[in-house]
Amino acid sequence: MTHQTATDWNENSGSQIRIAYSGLELKDLIANDLGDNFRIAFNDTLNDLENYLGNQSILTIPDIILVEVDKEEKCFELVGKLRQNFLMNGLIIVMLSTRNDKNLVKTAMKLKLHDFYTYPFSTSDLRERLNFLVRFKLIKPRLLELSKEVDTTYKMPPGKRFLDLFIAGMMLICLSPVMLVVAIAIKFDSKGPIFYKSKRVGTGYKVFDFYKFRSMRTDADQLLAQMAVTNNQYAAEEEGTTKSAFVKIKNDPRVTKLGNFLRNSSLDELPQLFNILRGDMSVVGNRPLPVYEAEMLTSNEWSMRFLGPAGLTGLWQISKRGKEDMSERERKKLDNFYAQKYSFWLDVKIIIGTVPALFQKEKV
Repeated sequence: MTHQTATDWNENSGSQIRIAYSGLELKDLIANDLGDNFRIAFNDTLNDLENYLGNQSILTIPDIILVEVDKEEKCFELVGKLRQNFLMNGLIIVMLSTRNDKNLVKTAMKLKLHDFYTYPFSTSDLRERLNFLVRFKLIKPRLLELSKEVDTTYKMPPGKRFLDLFIAGMMLICLSPVMLVVAIAIKFDSKGPIFYKSKRVGTGYKVFDFYKFRSMRTDADQLLAQMAVTNNQYAAEEEGTTKSAFVKIKNDPRVTKLGNFLRNSSLDELPQLFNILRGDMSVVGNRPLPVYEAEMLTSNEWSMRFLGPAGLTGLWQISKRGKEDMSERERKKLDNFYAQKYSFWLDVKIIIGTVPALFQKEKV
């Protein structure tokens, strides 16, 4: 049986956002804490939800599908059906679970759901996340288009750009013999390309090609989804919280023997000097993030880090890198601080402090 209720429309509270909900375990919690902020249609079962969605038109279709994970885990099959429906395939889908099961999180990541929350969780955090997903239209998600939607843009100061060109140019000239030796060593060490290229998100959510010397196996990206759940250092910080924004693998088995040396000495980062010359990033700034991490940092509080320069080194690297007590929240706060307070002299201090931070002891 379906029990459909909707809150009164309130422009100030954002309750014009429509949610189609399925489940009973957390229904009362959602109704009490989110009922005043959204127009929610409650459905007891997945079948009820399917029937409800089948009766909607293009004008009444909900903005968000909020689904409790059922015992048979048929909720994941429902996601597949919705993705095949041209009218439903762009909906925001968020799942809730009362079971702390890493396999559920892994499945959700493979399906590229917009978020997954394990009870107990903060309903205020959930409310903020849902509002943001709708406000910035992260329905597919579209980071390439998001860079056009942020209302604050970063312009590189001429002095900082000159410093970048000078430092990057001098380093390339001085270190070109070292880079040649590293390239030859990688070719002999393991099969695969010399350079590793990935999409990273930098200043203003700009997506660009990010270069490193390859330090991992060629199937490293395929193994990441599973290891982000089982081996992620940040994921173990707080019991019962949603998935971590950052992924940092402890004793990463994907790293090659030579790769361990390259990472510990930071020699794998040298190709990013070309990114600096191209203007993708600066010598000093917040590290450009992989797309799967950047998608998690979209709340008003944390999107500040993307309004400052992206960089090769930064506050995080010189103050907390390699320390066991480095929390996800501390890293975010350091990034936000730099985005708001960066200056020429702060950059100089960070560059000087980077030298002793290059060699780290832990295998991360």
